[in-house]
Amino acid sequence: MVKRRIAQGEAVSRVKPVLARALRTTPLLRLDVAHRGRVRRLGLKLEEHGPTGSVKDRSAVGLLRALHDERPLTPGTVVVESTSGNLGLALARLLPTVGCDFLAVVDLKTPHATRRRLADSGARVIVVDEPDGLGGYLLSRLRRVRELCADNPGYRWPDQYENWAAPDIHRRITGPELTEQAGPDLAAVYVPVSTGGTLAGIGAHLREHRPDVAAVAVDVRGSLAVSGSAGRRLVPGIGASRPSVFLRAPHSYDRAVHVDDIEAIAVCRIIAEDVGLALGGSSGCAVRAMLSDQEEAGPDGRLVVCLAADGGAKYRDTLYSDDWATEQGVAKEITSAVARLRSEGLFFDRKHQEH
Repeated sequence: MVKRRIAQGEAVSRVKPVLARALRTTPLLRLDVAHRGRVRRLGLKLEEHGPTGSVKDRSAVGLLRALHDERPLTPGTVVVESTSGNLGLALARLLPTVGCDFLAVVDLKTPHATRRRLADSGARVIVVDEPDGLGGYLLSRLRRVRELCADNPGYRWPDQYENWAAPDIHRRITGPELTEQAGPDLAAVYVPVSTGGTLAGIGAHLREHRPDVAAVAVDVRGSLAVSGSAGRRLVPGIGASRPSVFLRAPHSYDRAVHVDDIEAIAVCRIIAEDVGLALGGSSGCAVRAMLSDQEEAGPDGRLVVCLAADGGAKYRDTLYSDDWATEQGVAKEITSAVARLRSEGLFFDRKHQEH
């Protein structure tokens, strides 16, 4: 089917209405979590229920709104962005509706299912295969974006890594939505960090409206996003090869927890087995961080929420695949981690979800 090229005036006038209608409320799923002799109340903020299945739907709206306000997005404009996948899917959904084209710069860790979805959405996909020497590909992707923009001055770059429009939309929309769903019993929110924009925005909302609630940064070992040292990282969508620009300010968050990616994958598999819910790897990191962080907390019965940034469907061939684990040389480690967590009594029991 041939798509009609949208006239310039029509497209420009449609940008703000399209973005205003682009988001939907995502549910909070409540679970009971048994671990080490205690039962805790856990809420999972399921961002997989967004339009393209991740929290980056929200970031994309904020970034494109800022880009349009800076200079109108006109038909034929090429928008280029570095992405591990989720923001790319969100941009690939929105940009064609206003007559713009999208160039996604991804890397070898981006799931093949995500690359196919990007291409099927009409995006042009460039795959960077040069590691950045710091456990990932981020710096190599950013270098490629800068080269593309230098060679093509008309390209527009939202820059999810340094554009404060991304944290701002999470401050104005994600944070209030989450706290309203969680209610007055909310004690802490665990947010996986890659760019850091989601945590920065949610944290800003909490500081202003719910200072009694802790904003906890969740990073993976081998990442520099919050602190630490560079190393191997298996889980996409969390961690980075450089510190987050958005989390440099004092009090951006209350504390940070670094988790082992093998244990995060084990948690994902346990949740899938117990409640039939497949989460993305960064969500497994958030839940594992919560389990570690809450060990010393008293049994006050308050609710803790983990931001589940995306679902697990796109990771069936990786995080949930024994063949992939064997190829990565971590099959025994994952099996051992599952057995160890089960021996500690880890079990998830579904309650209900709220919209």
